[in-house]
Amino acid sequence: MSVYSMTGYASVQHSNAIDATDSEPKPILNTRLGLEIRSVNSRFLDLSFRLPDELRACEPALRERLTTRLKRGKVEVRAALESNNAGGVAEPSVRLLQRLNSIQDNVKAWLPSATALSVADVIRLSGSDAPSTKDWQADLIALTDTALEALMAAREREGARLAIMLQDRITQLRALAALAQPLIPKLVAQQRQRFMDRWQEAMGLTDGSHVPEAAQDRALTEATAFAIRIDVAEELTRLDSHLDELQRLISKGGEIGKRLDFLIQELHREANTMGSKSAALELTHISVDMKVLIEQMREQVQNIE
Repeated sequence: MSVYSMTGYASVQHSNAIDATDSEPKPILNTRLGLEIRSVNSRFLDLSFRLPDELRACEPALRERLTTRLKRGKVEVRAALESNNAGGVAEPSVRLLQRLNSIQDNVKAWLPSATALSVADVIRLSGSDAPSTKDWQADLIALTDTALEALMAAREREGARLAIMLQDRITQLRALAALAQPLIPKLVAQQRQRFMDRWQEAMGLTDGSHVPEAAQDRALTEATAFAIRIDVAEELTRLDSHLDELQRLISKGGEIGKRLDFLIQELHREANTMGSKSAALELTHISVDMKVLIEQMREQVQNIE
């Protein structure tokens, strides 16, 4: 299964010829139905619609179509109807002229000073009257299915690029962990010896005399406890486990965004703990480099569905 990004865009159009006349042979109005779907990242699925009045009744059907394919993301759907006359100017029907004349008489009865309709007004009203009589739901649903396919293809392509980027960062994190691994026993031994040296200085026994056995045992216990506190082997083991799970999820695909986000938080926790426990400059640098890579991953994981 593929990895899908929440970012995508699709635009489709459909043209349909509508007879703007009653019984007389008159020009045909070509009406173009356009649909755009834009999607960006969001914690949940957030749908918003911008539809003309003629298409608002289709919103429930569109919402049902979208929720079957999309699980997360802020999705905006825009639809528009544009009419143009293929034969020049659409000639209004007799019935429409009669209706406009009746409406004009009623308006003038109440508003004698109202301006009479011009020829341009009649032609404009004639052009806007025809499309409203058509039921666009079937065309709009078919167009939505086409747009959804294009949107999913765009989200899949973007998801593939994100997956490649995440795999690259995982490889770099494993390389940093491999650099840190051999440093651990060496650093623990160094810190243990350094602690013992400081203990002897504090006891004032640097002249070669023997340290009492009880004091020696106490120093050894303290040194061991300190060595355990600075040992980051557990953090490296957990980090490697999280990287394995990340790779498994990316290979699996599907709705993995929330799980990836949780694992990124755990990776950051381990890298941060390594930095706080670090007793050597080399481990500090490795921890900082890890956190930079993990932060880059976090930014990209926010876009995965």
